[in-house]
Amino acid sequence: MWYDISSISFTRRAANALVLGLASHRRLILLVSLSAIPVPASSQSVERIVYASVLDRAGRSVSDVDAKDLTVRENNIDHGVLRISRAIEPIDIAVLVDTSHDAEAFIPDFRRGLLDFVRTMNGRPEITLIGFGQRPSILVDYTRDTRRLEAGVARIFVLRGSGAYLMDSIIETSLSLRIRERPRREMIVITSEGGELSDRNSADVFGEVQRSGITLDAFVVVGTQQGVGSASEARVPGWNVSPAAQDQPAHERAVALTEAIKRTGGRREDLVTARALGAKLRDLAARLNNQYRVIYEGPPRFTAPASIEIVTTRPDLRVRVMGIPQNQP
Repeated sequence: MWYDISSISFTRRAANALVLGLASHRRLILLVSLSAIPVPASSQSVERIVYASVLDRAGRSVSDVDAKDLTVRENNIDHGVLRISRAIEPIDIAVLVDTSHDAEAFIPDFRRGLLDFVRTMNGRPEITLIGFGQRPSILVDYTRDTRRLEAGVARIFVLRGSGAYLMDSIIETSLSLRIRERPRREMIVITSEGGELSDRNSADVFGEVQRSGITLDAFVVVGTQQGVGSASEARVPGWNVSPAAQDQPAHERAVALTEAIKRTGGRREDLVTARALGAKLRDLAARLNNQYRVIYEGPPRFTAPASIEIVTTRPDLRVRVMGIPQNQP
């Protein structure tokens, strides 16, 4: 039997084939060095980047964290951290605030919480404030000017007789964040657990958020209001329909929030009272102001991992992944 060895190709020039001889039945035996066997690209490791907040147990910034202190656990597989550095890339923050009739009792607490938030951020990121009672309305466009942001917070008022258009707001804001092309993009949703008037599919919402590379955090007031009726009781346009018809947009909204948060590495906080918003926003501001770029070695991946966390050997640290890892360019 004859073999045409000219048809055998290897990916490395250093590969050598040694002909030992012809054995019985005229079989040609080739010993090929293992280095000549091609390695599929999918099995090669690459450098990946993920952003994470690093604070001490009291919520203060940390300056002495080192790569050896951290391990990235992606899909329950540990990966060593190669490098870690302060995140200095520009960040945009879009804050979406519920100004619909259902949020009327919570507006004063929304204002107080956001006032603390913009002051704590202290002009580092560019922030926009958007209300979504009726159609999305820009209260203040992207700016680092704390005074302008404070004035925008003061313009947060309920639109009486209005319904929420949260899903429309998320899609439109995602598009604007993508166009701005900042390396880091954060969306914060502050809302009551009221109704929804957007005629959107949940998949369109979380798909757009994911494509835009945004981290979405949501604060949802699930407590009841005192002395304020629901949007349907107030005869809000669009709410003079059956309860079954009202449930569908609310269901799509719930799915959209859940999936968008899950797919972008964000978090949802359910608040029994709107008064708790201030403390939650201060905690988020601390994490945004203390982000690190964590570079680790892992397999190339083109979809978001099912799970990711960063564990630390230091009991004095609190580390939280913020966003979805990406391959290093």
